[in-house]
Amino acid sequence: MSESDHPSSGVGQHRVVGLVIDTILCVVSVMMLLPLVFLISNAFKTPPELLAWPPTIVPHQPTLENIVSVLRETPLFRWIGNSLIFATLSTASIVSTSAIAGYVLGKFDLPGFTVIFTVIIATAVVPFEVYMIPLYLNVQSAGLLNTWPGLLVGYLVMSFGIFLIRQYVMTSIPDELLEAARVDGAGEGWIFLRIVLPLMRGPLGALAVLAFFQAWTAFAWPLVVMTNKETYTLEVGLALFQTGFTVDIGHLSAAAALALVPSALFFSLMRRNFVRGVAASGLKE
Repeated sequence: MSESDHPSSGVGQHRVVGLVIDTILCVVSVMMLLPLVFLISNAFKTPPELLAWPPTIVPHQPTLENIVSVLRETPLFRWIGNSLIFATLSTASIVSTSAIAGYVLGKFDLPGFTVIFTVIIATAVVPFEVYMIPLYLNVQSAGLLNTWPGLLVGYLVMSFGIFLIRQYVMTSIPDELLEAARVDGAGEGWIFLRIVLPLMRGPLGALAVLAFFQAWTAFAWPLVVMTNKETYTLEVGLALFQTGFTVDIGHLSAAAALALVPSALFFSLMRRNFVRGVAASGLKE
């Protein structure tokens, strides 16, 4: 083989590798979408078709009975509203505390800050279930069961959020910019609100998505804190369709399909900020 053949050979190899990668990605994407497709499909199936084998993807006799029954027999919209309020308040708190703590820990070199940051990072490796019972006892003793403060107390701060913002502040906001503002007479509050916050829109958007879905999908803590059916969040409400021996697949699929709408809309609105924020935070090589 002559030297002139090497470039075309290399191009051919790159095409083959690219084709193999694209094929693998397509297969993985289909495998990830199949559960969602079956979920939506099951929401429109009749009970006999739900039990048919092999399962069908497109319902033979589509029906709205599952959706109508769920809306009539359960306070589904109330559960979705409770989850939306919970996720929104939790997201606002996490974004605010992470922005302030991440900026302070990233740009101010004060005694003890290294120890504080180490402790914050250490808490990230401790599962929530480890300290959930002591936290529940504190909430119970304070009389906060079945209240929004009691529900939110476990979702006000995210250690990963503080780490994410700190990394971005240290690598992407130059000290010279802040020093120039201080020389011009700007106070620390003005600098944070007018200079730092606008520059952190990307990572804060990514953090907002993570915080929202952390609260939206929370199950264990809302289950033990909210004991009234009217105060259930969506995840706890969906669990009512499953008993110790049976699962109401049709109603569960219908409720879950309706519950996908708010989360899908939120992610669609925040998708660009999420991708841009992760890329700018130093988490992507």
